Amino acid sequence: MKLARFRVADGEVRLGRIDGDRVTDVTDAAGTASLKAILPRLAEVAPTLAATDGGSHALADVTLLNPIDDPQKVLAIGMNYKEHAAEAAAAGIPTPTSQLWFNKQISSLNDPYGDIVKPAISDALDYEVELGVVIGTRCRRVSREDARGVIAGYVVGNDVSVRDWLQKKSPTFILGKGWDTHGPLGPWLTTDDEVDDPHALRMRLTVNGEVRQDHVTDDMIYDVYEQIEYLTTVMTLMPGDVLLTGTPQGIGAPTGSFLKVGDVVRAEIDGLGHIENRVIADDI
Repeated sequence: MKLARFRVADGEVRLGRIDGDRVTDVTDAAGTASLKAILPRLAEVAPTLAATDGGSHALADVTLLNPIDDPQKVLAIGMNYKEHAAEAAAAGIPTPTSQLWFNKQISSLNDPYGDIVKPAISDALDYEVELGVVIGTRCRRVSREDARGVIAGYVVGNDVSVRDWLQKKSPTFILGKGWDTHGPLGPWLTTDDEVDDPHALRMRLTVNGEVRQDHVTDDMIYDVYEQIEYLTTVMTLMPGDVLLTGTPQGIGAPTGSFLKVGDVVRAEIDGLGHIENRVIADDI
């Protein structure tokens, strides 16, 4: 099932089930418009959500929102694809010897079709298509073998990065990865039961229709389950937490092909849909 948060014409936020090019309202059946709120009981309510018919809207007539309202954490792993690590090494960035995690600020989150703001003080705005994993249940010390059981589903993400702030202006990734609007997610949550293998998904990113990234998730150095095992050694993951699992080769940094105002960035993953964001100027 594909579940989305959406805003109707009068501004009200609703919860919906994606049915082709329409969204069926399941807010009343779920008892809430919060997708995060139902994640711990998703298996229980899924049959009701799948069967309900609360009226529907054409997707073109609503605004899709970041599917996970108010996640507690957004965590992202760096250089987790073999070929991406190789391109980074060629640019003088050493390959980590263990999982390299950083926080993506909650305030950076954006809707699947929201605008990305290019900072006025940087010309090094970069893109990174990523598979996002959404945690469904509170969990700690999860083994790799049990890790799939804590996953609610998957989203498409773009880990937008300001490279000069990432590599030069701060000794950590927090600032270069944390700008407002630089974390679009969506377009909806695809539940785990719809994905046979999260490590066999093709992902692509285009800028103005030009393919920049095109790869399969089987190139991960640390797979999704290893990531969950590693993180839950340290911390409790909560329902709605989002894990961005790394980007493949083809980012803009090695060639200086950075994003400009007016560019349209489309990130897509087979079976999960696509997000698309226009780059706009900072008006502050």
